[in-house]
Amino acid sequence: MPNWDDVRRIALSLPGAEETTTYGQPCFKVNGHPFVTSGRVEGAIVTRAPDEERDLLISANPAAYFATPHYDGWEAVLVRLDAVDEDELAGRLEDSWKFMSSKKPARKR
Repeated sequence: MPNWDDVRRIALSLPGAEETTTYGQPCFKVNGHPFVTSGRVEGAIVTRAPDEERDLLISANPAAYFATPHYDGWEAVLVRLDAVDEDELAGRLEDSWKFMSSKKPARKR
């Protein structure tokens, strides 16, 4: 079962990824946009995905992928770390990174 250290190692292996925080939660960003955060659900992380992809992931494997009302309106899907292996986690993080790296760089505040 992957843990946060595995998430960190995989996320930081992606080009341009940086470790930081968002809303007080540990996260990894690309172009200033979070692509994975520790989330607010114990044992789960938040990744980014277009709505259609999120819905497909949830319907294909609801034990691993889910959403909560907190993330309504966000292109996000939560991942239960105890329900995926490291290869599936790596694929999900890479897809999230690709999705967010395609966005324009965030404005600096």
